[in-house]
Amino acid sequence: MEQVQVLIVGAGPTGLVLALSLARFGVRVRVIDKAAGPGTTSRALAVQARTLELYRQLDLTDAVLAGGHRAEAVNLWVEGKRKARLELDALGAHLTPFPFVHVFPQDRHERLLIERLAAAGVEVQRATEVTRFIDHGTHVCAFHRPADAPGAPEQLTEAQFIVGCDGAHSMVRKAIGATFDGGTYQQLFYVADVSGSGPALNGEVHVDLDRADFLAVFGMDGGGRGRLVGLVRDERSAAGGQLDFHDVAGAALRGLDMHVDRVNWFSTYHVHHRVASRLHAGRAFIAGDAGHVHSPAGGQGMNTGIGDAVNLAWKLAAVLGNRADEALLHSYEAERMPFAHKLVDTTDRAFSAATAEGRLATLVRTRLAPLVLPLASHVAAAREYVFRAVSQTMLNYRDGPLADGRAGDVHGGDRLPWAPAPEADNFDPLRQPVWQVHVYGTPQASLRAWCAGHAVALHALPWHRAHEAAGLQENAAYLVRPDTYVACASASGDPAAFQRYLDVHRLQVGPAPAGGGLGA
Repeated sequence: MEQVQVLIVGAGPTGLVLALSLARFGVRVRVIDKAAGPGTTSRALAVQARTLELYRQLDLTDAVLAGGHRAEAVNLWVEGKRKARLELDALGAHLTPFPFVHVFPQDRHERLLIERLAAAGVEVQRATEVTRFIDHGTHVCAFHRPADAPGAPEQLTEAQFIVGCDGAHSMVRKAIGATFDGGTYQQLFYVADVSGSGPALNGEVHVDLDRADFLAVFGMDGGGRGRLVGLVRDERSAAGGQLDFHDVAGAALRGLDMHVDRVNWFSTYHVHHRVASRLHAGRAFIAGDAGHVHSPAGGQGMNTGIGDAVNLAWKLAAVLGNRADEALLHSYEAERMPFAHKLVDTTDRAFSAATAEGRLATLVRTRLAPLVLPLASHVAAAREYVFRAVSQTMLNYRDGPLADGRAGDVHGGDRLPWAPAPEADNFDPLRQPVWQVHVYGTPQASLRAWCAGHAVALHALPWHRAHEAAGLQENAAYLVRPDTYVACASASGDPAAFQRYLDVHRLQVGPAPAGGGLGA
């Protein structure tokens, strides 16, 4: 019997990021996956700005940027002609260090995470199926066997917590009694990795608005390689896995003026829109696709699972490091569940609008959208809203149990806004996943003393107009969580608000005690 602190079931991006984050905190972790190896094809492509921000804590951002492709623009096509081009950089300027969509396919993404995890001393146990587990209240006993030998004797791993990152058919979700309410889209989706030529294979994103059969091309490089993502809804959809690229190629080649020289791989799949009724029960959690699945509109799925992992990791580490009461773990579901519901609803409405049939829907797509969207991109408020929503920089936990206070436009539960000034970039300290205090202006002497007494880093940056533009308040104090969200905002800069916050939530900050994990 092996004993670990956290057992992770599933080695997709969610499980791998959770394992890497926990290892970073000094937590003993084990990852088990049913598949014999990582995927070789992928549906998830986009790495959003919020993920790139958080990846700096794991020293992953530079590698992801170097290994992927930056999409500079989105192009809208009608009747085989490009009708509009939207510059992506303009959408997110001054909101994040990464104001663009970065194409880094999931298969490549997983290989990077596996390499980094191995360097941290954690190997994924492959071709192994976790069949069941027992929650004993103080620990979990998980039973597993070789995936290709269902009659083999079960082996046992004992862990303090188990996390199911095991996809839409999650065993862990079923074991905690969670339902998975929602439905399945009737349309059949396909993904094709192709090489060829034409203006739609110039490395940018191209969307064909002609038909209700959604079709988009994501540039993989500037040299003619791209991923086609589309759907079919007629009698072809009944063929399912028997379809090949030639069955769908006609619309792609005509609608986007492409010539395909080679199809590297092609796959079809159905898409669900579902949310689990719970994400946590006892000593078991679910994350990523095990807890929520939705349409690929907006490229949100993989990034949302990674967000789940980052949210849960510091909380598990805090509890395991004796820096927090186990009650902290209930905040995981309280913070992530509302976002999951909103995301599924939003992507469902966007997908339904994009694929609606009828004369009016066709008119909106082919005539109004190419005119209105470029105009809207020049309106600052509209541009910012769209970018914040897609990039997930808008996501906040204001209504969650760990949010307190307000200073300026920044509330407890908000992502700390990016506000680079000539003297310093306020995101630089966030590379360390630790509790920290930020002051933009002059901190009170009592705050300096409080931070020193709690061994919490105080980052005091000279007040600059960039801070005001980001919604921060001069001389206020912001207690920032390890996942870079504001825990408590003190408009007066008085540390008494922080002490009350820690007392209420039974949290300790600063270094972990000797012999414990890094904790919070």
